[in-house]
Amino acid sequence: MKSAYELAMERLAAKEPVVQLSADQKQRISAIEAKCKADIAAKELLLQSELAKTLATGARDEAAKIQGQLTDEIRRFEEKRERAKDAVRGETSSER
Repeated sequence: MKSAYELAMERLAAKEPVVQLSADQKQRISAIEAKCKADIAAKELLLQSELAKTLATGARDEAAKIQGQLTDEIRRFEEKRERAKDAVRGETSSER
């Protein structure tokens, strides 16, 4: 008798088949992840220092703009990362 978890996983696999990635694809996805993390960290360093300076002057409106910019930049990096990872996942071995 199968557990509820096993049944759920079978239904999920029927809807969305599991994609088997090659070692090269896994390595490239890992590199994409690492680059995205580095880009986000660099942007956070830059904007957090600007944010601290702005808050020190008491300009709360400007600080809110900087915080919004940081949020937008992080979202943009994450969207770019997901597009790049999807492109790698979508490749077949004959496309490389």
